[in-house]
Amino acid sequence: MGIEIRQAIPSDAPAACALLRRSIEEGCMLDHGGRPEILQAWLGNKTTQNVLGWLSSPTNYAVVAERDVDGMRELVGLALLNQAGKVPLCYVRPDLLRHGVGRALLCALEAQARAWNISKVHMQSPGSASGFFERHGYVNAGKDKACYGLECDFLWKHLDAETVPARKRFCNCSQ
Repeated sequence: MGIEIRQAIPSDAPAACALLRRSIEEGCMLDHGGRPEILQAWLGNKTTQNVLGWLSSPTNYAVVAERDVDGMRELVGLALLNQAGKVPLCYVRPDLLRHGVGRALLCALEAQARAWNISKVHMQSPGSASGFFERHGYVNAGKDKACYGLECDFLWKHLDAETVPARKRFCNCSQ
């Protein structure tokens, strides 16, 4: 498919905002169920001006996924990490789910977290997306209430998790 991941720039804000809104409206339908009170609250801060602020903040690291369509670059994913280790945004255009876009975005965020010496990242995820994050090493710590009224999963990951044995160890006597 030819996806390129790059750091977001302020001029990405309009396309990024449109992508966020579409992803929530269409891709997260199982989570909001078309309920206007949840959907309106979830979309309430997804404005071009707010997205511009998120992309411009020096305490945030935002990446976009683009692909080439007939010689034009098209934004198909957006993810954001803040210096507190929170991943408040990781969205992919609904028709491109399961094509590696989300995985590439997540890898870019995790690389930046390591560069910032962040050893643990965390997020709130709608239930329909939690399985994706769990497949990429995130631990589901249970339910949490998102600020827009939706019950979400609280997920976290130690970034050095690749070196941890797959089974739990209660002592190191066999080492």
